[in-house]
Amino acid sequence: MKLKRTTLRQPGADYEIRIVGQRRTPLRDFYHALLQLPWWATISAISGAYLAANAVFALAYLLVGGVEHAAQGSFADAFFFSVQTMGTIGYGAMYPGSTSANVVVVVESIVSLLLTAMSTGLVFAKLSRPTARCAFTRHAVISPFDGVPTLMFRLGNERGNQIVDAKIRVVLFRTERTNEGRTHYRQLELHLVRDQALSLFRSWNVLHPIDDTSPLRGETPASLIAKEIELQVMMVGLDDVTMQTVHASHRYFAKDILWGARLADVLSETPEGHLLLDLRRFHDVEPTAPTADFPYPPLPV
Repeated sequence: MKLKRTTLRQPGADYEIRIVGQRRTPLRDFYHALLQLPWWATISAISGAYLAANAVFALAYLLVGGVEHAAQGSFADAFFFSVQTMGTIGYGAMYPGSTSANVVVVVESIVSLLLTAMSTGLVFAKLSRPTARCAFTRHAVISPFDGVPTLMFRLGNERGNQIVDAKIRVVLFRTERTNEGRTHYRQLELHLVRDQALSLFRSWNVLHPIDDTSPLRGETPASLIAKEIELQVMMVGLDDVTMQTVHASHRYFAKDILWGARLADVLSETPEGHLLLDLRRFHDVEPTAPTADFPYPPLPV
């Protein structure tokens, strides 16, 4: 069995992952690739397969002949007859007039059934596939919060629905050297102030206090880069419209973590006593002053 080589690159990463020795599964990989592609690419793939199948059967009709009222040697007529046969249109101007042509029609009818069934299943799978449209702030920030250095980022629901019983997890990835001198890629769970929300409607500030138990305790901007630290965020919840489980994920690399900064407030109160949620400031950050326990330089103003 042939093995393949795959290259993966996470959005925003300055490196790529090269996988060698992976077993080939072309049919399953092709199906999942179509599910992951955008709609325009999937429709283009289905249309291309449909046209290619008709072109193959047009060549078969040219080879065996027997299509009545089709011009002799005309690929266009053979192609249009194939489209009429595969689409079960049957205008009646052209029809099979020989045994060989009828045999090709039978084969094409079977292929048409299979192609239609697969296309219908693929489109239905994409339509029924539950998805979440969630936005994460471009940067995670570290600054004092109630006197404790805290890692913070913001998560928002871009749809008008609610994600019920939303749960979030944050895992830290870093490179370590073992006592035996080997490189080890460690995964550490970050404890959050609140890792569950009854419902996610618009905005959720996620906080991780950097206390004595935090894997980020004692880290600096330089050490984050040296240890190639990454943060992987995963949110899972229940869509209140489709009643299906949805999820969203995001990665923060060392360069995406800002020190001495806080997330800008998006929730305020109007003079009339109403609440104002300003999503235009969703990604904005503000500099904070360093303290004795947090002596990192603030962001430039």
